[in-house]
Amino acid sequence: MSARERPLRIVSIGGGTGLSALLQGLKKYAKPEAGPIADITAIVTVSDDGGSSGRLRRDFEVLPPGDIRNCMVALSEDATLLSRLFQYRFQDGRGLKGHSFGNLFLTALTRITGDFHLAVKVSSEVLRIVGSIYPATAKNIVLEATLENGKQVTGESKITRSRSPIRKIRLRPKDCSPLPETLKAIAEADLITLGPGSLFTSVIPNLLVAGIPDAIRQSGATKAYFVNLMWQPGETMNYKASDHVRAIYEHAGAGLLDYVVVNTAPVGLSLRRKYARQEVKPVEADLESLNGLGVEAVTANLLQDESPTVRHDPAAVAAVAIRLASKGSRARKSLWKRN
Repeated sequence: MSARERPLRIVSIGGGTGLSALLQGLKKYAKPEAGPIADITAIVTVSDDGGSSGRLRRDFEVLPPGDIRNCMVALSEDATLLSRLFQYRFQDGRGLKGHSFGNLFLTALTRITGDFHLAVKVSSEVLRIVGSIYPATAKNIVLEATLENGKQVTGESKITRSRSPIRKIRLRPKDCSPLPETLKAIAEADLITLGPGSLFTSVIPNLLVAGIPDAIRQSGATKAYFVNLMWQPGETMNYKASDHVRAIYEHAGAGLLDYVVVNTAPVGLSLRRKYARQEVKPVEADLESLNGLGVEAVTANLLQDESPTVRHDPAAVAAVAIRLASKGSRARKSLWKRN
């Protein structure tokens, strides 16, 4: 395949269900029968310390597998027995209740190989995923936060339960670095996406890994942030889209983004009432403020239809990503010709 015909290179950074939704949508563009149109790399946060991941992390001193497991399943063949197996969660059993099979599988492979990244690679081959998945760092990191009330909180699960707004987050230890494969993927990307996902616990932690913000800034890729659809209790209550961008810039430096992707479709009345019980509202797309931050807003209907909760539609977010990746590819080719 010539350079001109090569697939669009997309690097998606984040964690949680938001990143999985984007990857699920992008998968159809990466399948061989589609061309492929896109080559996907996911860079996933490893700061989770709650639930099954947290228990395995404490018991076996491994990196938390949950977010990476979800990304692997999102990029695997739909409805295959292995994918369903990886997502199977034990409902009972002493020591097993609450664990997913995929988390246990990744933990066992890590213990056998002595390398979490290698365990992810082998698991990805088992699931026959399209694309590549890398942990943001191989270090066993802990997330810390300073709240608006001055309190210091340690641990992702405690941070998300905090009632005071988050002022700043950081990683411990500070001297954590990314994998060389991560930096290579960022340098060669046509599009780098951040989110969607929890701003302070899924998106920004990746940007606190030494070298990743500079690599993004130096890359010739188009850079886009997919804003959450709703306020998130414990993290982004009362946040507008521009507040998300400011938080990213405060932690990783200004000028990191070219585009901000925001939903402009109204949330249905029944869902608005459901979220109102938690005093949660849709994130406002304050386009003028975004423009003042030097980013261009991309507006679209990103809502998943007939969902019991407000969720990004995988096909809709992927379609936006492909358009932006095409722009990034053209810009890279134009720069290459000038040089």
